Amino acid sequence: MSSEPKSSAYKDAGVDIEAGAEAVEAIRQDVESTFTPEVVGSIGGFGGLFSAAAFKDMEDPLLVSGTDGVGTKLELAKRSGRLTTVGIDLVAMCANDIVCCGARPLFFLDYLAVGRLEPTLAASLVKGIAAGCREAGCALIGGEMAEHPGIMAADDFDLSGFCVGVVDRPKMIGPDLVEEGDAIIGVASSGFHSNGYSLIRKALTNDLSDEELLGAKLANGQPLIDALLEPTRLYVQPLLSTLEAGLAVHAVAHITGGGITFNLDRALPVGLDAQVQLGSWETPPVMLHLAQAANLDTEDLLKTFNMGIGFAVICKQGSEEAVFKHFEPQGAFHIGRVVKATNPDAPGKVVYVEGGFE
Repeated sequence: MSSEPKSSAYKDAGVDIEAGAEAVEAIRQDVESTFTPEVVGSIGGFGGLFSAAAFKDMEDPLLVSGTDGVGTKLELAKRSGRLTTVGIDLVAMCANDIVCCGARPLFFLDYLAVGRLEPTLAASLVKGIAAGCREAGCALIGGEMAEHPGIMAADDFDLSGFCVGVVDRPKMIGPDLVEEGDAIIGVASSGFHSNGYSLIRKALTNDLSDEELLGAKLANGQPLIDALLEPTRLYVQPLLSTLEAGLAVHAVAHITGGGITFNLDRALPVGLDAQVQLGSWETPPVMLHLAQAANLDTEDLLKTFNMGIGFAVICKQGSEEAVFKHFEPQGAFHIGRVVKATNPDAPGKVVYVEGGFE
């Protein structure tokens, strides 16, 4: 039995405190680039501080929160070495959710779990998170970088995020405002966003070497990896500007996991359905490529992916053209109408009519 004393240093156990301090300094500039006037202090404190003074003019301010992750899209980011875009995904998945009630995102926090903390890795990921926060108009006021040696592989990591916003209760939007005859405007997605990647990887990338993955192209010449890592589009500012313009938006749906079928119905009240016209919008080539490779039918696709519609806006009949113009720069389509359900006591659902993905 050895008589040599065992080291009890935290670094010997796999946690490098000095690397953590270096990582904080590496991300400081990107984090502070997101700060709004309401942020109090800087990074490095025990808690993020944010002034609520801006709420004083609201009649009944409500805080709205949301949390999410990026899922197995991270695996493609790791394989390709492209790490900044998934940070944008992280912010978008949270901010796009909370804006659905009309809330303005205020601040964001992130959680990074790693097998071994590499300051350059943390800096790349946070750079993307900061970019997403700037686009959403929210401040990155805190986060955590946690090393999990012995639990995660040294080169493994995972991301999650948390967003808080505010809405004045009298100005909230949601299913209770939706009426028969309302128009549905579909806003284009930037691709798969951050959903369905376990199936995407199984069908398109798992059998490819890293070299083959980076060299693969779609029929239109676009590199496959570019299409798969295209970050989730942020719909925050276009929606908020539409609401600030006083246009009659009644409800919106962020199309995430569950596709159009199981997300648009969340914006409907009992007794009203969304009638969606198939073929009324453009489907990204990468999604058509996946449909063929995975041999999925239209019903399965619509239940799993956004199929080119990342955000659906339900607006009052007669106001759809004005609403359409606000979202047109991102790609907008007239995709349907709100109709009376066959059963007036049934929860609202999505009903598809005609056509297919052409």
